[in-house]
Amino acid sequence: MTGRESPTYAPPMNITHASFVTLPVADQDRALRFYTDVLGFEITADLDMPQGRWLQVAPKGAQTVFTLSGPGMGDFEPGSTRGIMLVTTDVDADCARLAEAGTAVQGPDDLPWGRMATFRDPDGNGLMLLTEARHQEREEGDA
Repeated sequence: MTGRESPTYAPPMNITHASFVTLPVADQDRALRFYTDVLGFEITADLDMPQGRWLQVAPKGAQTVFTLSGPGMGDFEPGSTRGIMLVTTDVDADCARLAEAGTAVQGPDDLPWGRMATFRDPDGNGLMLLTEARHQEREEGDA
């Protein structure tokens, strides 16, 4: 194989989507304020469990939710998650909102796949904002 060829596997599995992504946090209340007040996510679950609080948030209508995993809810290191891509229709406006809320933002920068910026949540988890190129092209065509 050359490295670009796909190996042959058994028949495809039946996976339809990711249920949740774990974001390890040190303080669930602080993280909840950031994800709801700054990013505008909604609370999808807030339950007391024997191991601790099961707290989940998501953008409105999203299929995949984010579990804000606090102490006692697994062997996770706060701030260790990287590479979470959040798609937005207006990366520039969202970057301005993050900056107003005191969050450091790198970018946005124009890239072949769209306009993208990076930032970290209060625990240091790395997130990205992306306005996809095809969305940018539609907006520019409307102007």
